[in-house]
Amino acid sequence: MDVTAKLLRVFQVDKQLRALHSRLGASEKFLAEQSKELTGLDAKRAQHNAQARQLQATASDHEGEMARLDSRMATIRTQMESAQTNKEYKAFLTEMNTHKVERDRLETAALELMGKVDEAKRQVAEMDGERSEREQVKKVATTERGQRFAEIEGRVNELKAERTVAAAEVPADVLTMFQRLLDLRGDEAMASIEVQDRKRHEFTCGSCMMTVPVESVSALMSSGKLTRCVSCQCILYMDEESSKAMQPPAMKRRESPSPVAGRPARKPP
Repeated sequence: MDVTAKLLRVFQVDKQLRALHSRLGASEKFLAEQSKELTGLDAKRAQHNAQARQLQATASDHEGEMARLDSRMATIRTQMESAQTNKEYKAFLTEMNTHKVERDRLETAALELMGKVDEAKRQVAEMDGERSEREQVKKVATTERGQRFAEIEGRVNELKAERTVAAAEVPADVLTMFQRLLDLRGDEAMASIEVQDRKRHEFTCGSCMMTVPVESVSALMSSGKLTRCVSCQCILYMDEESSKAMQPPAMKRRESPSPVAGRPARKPP
């Protein structure tokens, strides 16, 4: 078996492994998305809780200041009752009105803050409900991911063992080059040669569809020499269809089914 054929065995096993991992990857992606959503909800919930606490603290400060003003205004009323002169009474009245205005402002601000606190708590409650639903979806995603892994685990282990055996037959330098190409191009690391016209020596790369020189095709067919596309640099090989297309017409006729016994072959008109 030539080096291209050995490498093709590795490539085909790798392709099966990627297909299996792709099935698992969809489940893992969905699970990761649910985890990300939960993390985002937790962050928003914590932010709204912190905001509610801060608003509540500010409202409590306003209420404390309102209580202080109420106490001060009660004292002023007592002083007004015992005022000795009109000037003294007016001074107490001015202070009283100032405190009333400030108290009204604080009361309005406190009510607005409490409204915002209620809104923040409402949003937290909504997030709690959304989080509960998202948690259930995550549980389903976790179960699905586990089932997918269980389904492919045995086959993955078989293919990994098969790949180890196949890779051991490929020269180390070739395998290193192939691995770099595989990381870069994935399923297009190798491609079959497409026979466009055998008689005119017209061949193309099955990956990029650019022309492949006839010398490269000849070297590949005669010795299995490692051949790369001059355009996309993928490693070329001859698949069964291309190999049949390269056979001379006489050989193809010899391989075609013989006439049914006892029935003469049809003559061309």
